[in-house]
Amino acid sequence: MEKPFSPHDSLHLIQSMIDKTKTNIGENRIYFLLWGWVTFVAVLAQFLLKVVLGYKHHYFVWIAIIPAAIITIVMSNKQKRPQFRTYIGDSMGYLWIGMGISFSILSFIISTSIGWMNAWPFFILFYGLGTFISGKIIHFRPLVVGGIFCWVLACITVFVDYDYQLLIAALAILCSYIIPGYLLGSEKKKPDYGRKNYVGTRKHADHSANDTDSQK
Repeated sequence: MEKPFSPHDSLHLIQSMIDKTKTNIGENRIYFLLWGWVTFVAVLAQFLLKVVLGYKHHYFVWIAIIPAAIITIVMSNKQKRPQFRTYIGDSMGYLWIGMGISFSILSFIISTSIGWMNAWPFFILFYGLGTFISGKIIHFRPLVVGGIFCWVLACITVFVDYDYQLLIAALAILCSYIIPGYLLGSEKKKPDYGRKNYVGTRKHADHSANDTDSQK
């Protein structure tokens, strides 16, 4: 006879899926760091060329996106596929596919109607959206905090001149991609990795179960 699947077993299964997804993301944090550093350096380089040096074609720095995209495609094709797929892992994948498509469409809209001088509040807003949802899915607070911080910066950017919007964008990238990317790598090395969330969730389940029993 099979053992009944208790609420605690369900919580443990869900938490193990979250931990597995977080481990996979921790191992693949190179994508966070690659795009974080490429964007961070490009933004600062554009600020230097435009504001400090007064170079007319300061936007040429964004050519760096092309080799970054090629590197991403090559690394993704060479990467080993996980043996087991999870709903949470698939959700993360669909999220960032959607974010990539949204960034592409947003870039098209900006280039054809809004104008690049008004672009950064929208980009920073999207940075926050992607990292906030990612952090909530895998229960990783630095991504959540980074996402919220980006939303605050997006509001501030509206009132700042374009030249200094570049510095705000660099700060947004640092807090939402680069710092969480490094922290994600160190998180999975902890000996009690994943246990803390499960213990806290189980205590909540025990409390809810006791309340339910008391009402019967």
